[in-house]
Amino acid sequence: MINHSSQAAGIDIGKAALDMALTSDARRWRFANDDEGREELVAELRSLGVVRVGLEASGGYERAVVERLRSAGFDVVLFQPRQVRAYAAYRLRRAKNDAIDAGLIAACAAEHGPARGAPDPRLVALAEPLRLLEQTEDDISRLKTRSETYRSPEIRAVLADEIKRLKASRAAQIKRLRSAITAEPDLARRFELVVSIAGIGERTALTLLIAMPELGAMSREQAASLAGLAPFDRDSGKHEGRRTIAGGRTNVRTALYAAALPAAFKWNVSLVALYRRLKARGNPHKKALIACARKLLIYVNAVLARATPWQAA
Repeated sequence: MINHSSQAAGIDIGKAALDMALTSDARRWRFANDDEGREELVAELRSLGVVRVGLEASGGYERAVVERLRSAGFDVVLFQPRQVRAYAAYRLRRAKNDAIDAGLIAACAAEHGPARGAPDPRLVALAEPLRLLEQTEDDISRLKTRSETYRSPEIRAVLADEIKRLKASRAAQIKRLRSAITAEPDLARRFELVVSIAGIGERTALTLLIAMPELGAMSREQAASLAGLAPFDRDSGKHEGRRTIAGGRTNVRTALYAAALPAAFKWNVSLVALYRRLKARGNPHKKALIACARKLLIYVNAVLARATPWQAA
């Protein structure tokens, strides 16, 4: 049961400053978003007897704050910006500034259910290298597209050299991530289980293990929803809306969709059969591939839950 009178703090995170508010106090605090400011924040929260702290994801500026608060023993709830905006709309709050946002975040934290446990610090440390890898891959794709628009051999040669350099960097980054995962016995075992699935290679496995560590401890429906691969209803009365996927963890969904294409055409006999069945029923190509990506995720969740390698039916 939610305790609406519980004391909670909310922190609006900026690049340079941290604005703090409490649910039971009209005062507002501001701290610098640096090592010294974060220590002052922790000390103030302790002096006020705060246990739960709510924060809003803010493009990465929140990471050091979350890490420090969790290490200090606070119950940390990290909200998506859309959650705080929806709460503001529910409360009919139109005014917006950093102090007001901190108060809204505090109210959200007070009404939130039990916070999830702190993530595995080993995987948290690998989140940034994974993001760099994803950005490198995006750069390669952009350069390939740009190269197609030029006719000058000199310019195309320059772009080809840059693509070659980035591909070498990408390979080195993958190797470092794989070494970091396989250096830990429990993570290495999870890695082996995931790559046992036909159609999932090392690159996809790295994304799944680092960006979605909950796999193996949830239902298939929860996994699909968390990855943004669950089709949601759009019905009202007699109107039946089109089912669509949305939200979730974009990098996980992108990795699975990319893996589903070759898997559904060659590497995974179960997915090949699924894709053909869906196409035979008149489903468009993209919808069939999304279903195959969702099935791949279900396979991953199952092998990690059972702790046994995948076997084709």
